[in-house]
Amino acid sequence: MDNYVLTVHCETRRGIVAAIAGFLAEHGCNITDSAQFDDPQTKRFFMRITFRSETGADLKTLRSSFGAVAEPFAMESAFHDAAHRTKVLLMVSNFGHCLNDLLYRWKIGALPIDIVGVVSNHLTYQKVIVNNDIPFHHIKVTKENKPESEARLMSVVEESGAELVVLARYMQILSDAVCERMSGRIINIHHSFLPSFKGANPYKQAYDRGVKLIGATAHYVTADLDEGPIIEQDTVRVNHAQSADDYVSLGRDVEAQVLARAIHAHIHNRTFINGNRTVVFPASPGSYASERMG
Repeated sequence: MDNYVLTVHCETRRGIVAAIAGFLAEHGCNITDSAQFDDPQTKRFFMRITFRSETGADLKTLRSSFGAVAEPFAMESAFHDAAHRTKVLLMVSNFGHCLNDLLYRWKIGALPIDIVGVVSNHLTYQKVIVNNDIPFHHIKVTKENKPESEARLMSVVEESGAELVVLARYMQILSDAVCERMSGRIINIHHSFLPSFKGANPYKQAYDRGVKLIGATAHYVTADLDEGPIIEQDTVRVNHAQSADDYVSLGRDVEAQVLARAIHAHIHNRTFINGNRTVVFPASPGSYASERMG
């Protein structure tokens, strides 16, 4: 039996769930997990359903037939093969903690993705990437060559077939044009001290101010720097006995974990952009264990 995922969002109305459930039943599909959210502020409805096709209905048939259900509700819908491995392009600069964490999770199968390449504006991690049999692309970025470097980046995205770009501590600002073109397909990670501690050495700034919580935020990238819809966040407590170096070490750990969880949610089609916010459904049965590793 084939396992699929259906994601739906539309203006909230009566009868949406009944229409979807009826359609799946008529096509010999058995629902295995379902999550929904009706946002009273935006008046938008979001739903994610996992199901098995018990009569051999394939994605092409389901997609073409679902139009009759989607049209009356003006639904935006998508059918996904649960076994599909998202093609991911990683981007990194000189901090490798998130990169190394993602490579480890990828190797042990905790993060079921296909890493189709790594882009960096430095050569720091070239050997690490090549030793993992992953294409490495060195794209140097300066103020003068930014348009050319971004053109090269988009060529890598297209040639590799990347479906998701992950900024694993990539310390360059992407242009508005790239953000718009890749809307909903770029995830970034950073510390959660913003806007209090900007610029260099934010952890040292936090230490000097006696901060008691260190956090990290993973979000979709938009033209508004570090203000895209948040996917995942977490914190770790610190105290007066810990040093500035401890802050950095703990901060890197939480950054890596938050980024991995955000990617996991995205590749399993659990995230929906809802204006400036996101709807993120819990992990479905069978994927929870891998999400919590680390």
